[in-house]
Amino acid sequence: MTLDGNERRSCGAQHPSGCRILPLMTLSAAATSSKAASTHPSLAARYRRVRAFSEELCSTLETEDYVAQSMPDVSPTRWHLAHVTWFFETFVLKPCVAGYHSPNDAFEVLFNSYYNSVGEQFPRHRRGHLTRPTVREVFDYRRGVDSAMQSYLEGNALTAEQRHVVEIGLHHEQQHQELLLTDLKHVLSINPLDPIYRPHEFEAGEETTPLDFEWLTYDGGLADIGHAGDGFSYDNEGPRHTTYCEAYELADRLVTCGDWLAFIDDGGYSRPELWTSLGWSTVQSAGWRAPLYWRRDETPVGWSYFTLAGRQPVRVAEPVTHISWLEADAFARWAGARLPTETEWERAAVAEPEPTTGFADTGFPHPEPVPARQADPTLRQCIGTVWEWTASPYTPYPGYKAAEGALGEYNGKFMTQQYVLRGGSCATSRDHLRVTYRNFFPPEARWQFSGLRLAR
Repeated sequence: MTLDGNERRSCGAQHPSGCRILPLMTLSAAATSSKAASTHPSLAARYRRVRAFSEELCSTLETEDYVAQSMPDVSPTRWHLAHVTWFFETFVLKPCVAGYHSPNDAFEVLFNSYYNSVGEQFPRHRRGHLTRPTVREVFDYRRGVDSAMQSYLEGNALTAEQRHVVEIGLHHEQQHQELLLTDLKHVLSINPLDPIYRPHEFEAGEETTPLDFEWLTYDGGLADIGHAGDGFSYDNEGPRHTTYCEAYELADRLVTCGDWLAFIDDGGYSRPELWTSLGWSTVQSAGWRAPLYWRRDETPVGWSYFTLAGRQPVRVAEPVTHISWLEADAFARWAGARLPTETEWERAAVAEPEPTTGFADTGFPHPEPVPARQADPTLRQCIGTVWEWTASPYTPYPGYKAAEGALGEYNGKFMTQQYVLRGGSCATSRDHLRVTYRNFFPPEARWQFSGLRLAR
């Protein structure tokens, strides 16, 4: 993920490549952005910073940590580092740099994720079966592409479209930085040794009475939502359009672990009337009895959960996370409320001041949610902390048209059987987020940093 305006310094950790991490930089992106038309040295610096942060996230890993794949939805850390490099090679260097040659033509297949227009892909569920290329070779691949990209960015007069593709690549890498963290958490979680990615002192937070929310009221009427103006956005955030919603209320804070414990204690996972048909069948077949990573211990601690700092006691003031849309919907029904639509969420969030801390790139990252603070904005934790499930299916906005070519596969082809999440999480970089950002996952997915806010 990317950074704020200050150049990030590496921790000096030694990587399998034998190279120390160098200070680098990130990028924001859009063909229509005035910021995107900045000087090439600025674009090159942002490229360096984003690329360095990917490697900084790996600074505590051992070689074995890079190669494991704990389930089909998870990709090995090594694959993430290679795939984002493949993106720049495939969409920038090969079409734009005369005489560029990949270090290995097989990488075009190995590190292609889902771009059918580019060609064949190695099966996703088998990425962890491979022992080669080695982790060292992946870092060498990154070094080679970085060198070619720096020459390209610093030595050419790029068109607006060329700058746009580079910026998409940088935001794409930020997405994979978040996926790297969420995937690594799952990989470490299945190990009975409860490995620690990075030690962390957790905040206790203020205990709240379950379901004790302040309800914020919003008028109904017409509202404009979606991205407009300068600055980067993905194509699925537009076109900006007018929509209508009735008057509604939002809870001032996210649902906490304490709220969720009350749901569990009231038999929430064993009451079919609370669940959709898909939800109930999934609960039964998967044996869900609590959020992902939770475990009930036969000790005075009771419930514990796995974090990137190892196994910890469940803290009732923390926002609950790693829940599916199916669970969020059932909880809302149990609480006598519902999930907000993405229109309701965006209308409310756009009026709130933007936080500057609590993201993966604000300080040396430790991605775990933190409790709400009294000093937070009125609609607390609406940017960062956890991705918030909404009631809205992931569908195109009125007038949406996917881009032509391979990059048109980036968002548009996933607009089915998914639900929208808003707001970002503690694993997201601050300058990767916007109020209009639309994340999306299938309703049963819960390895992401996903939680919920109630509406009514």
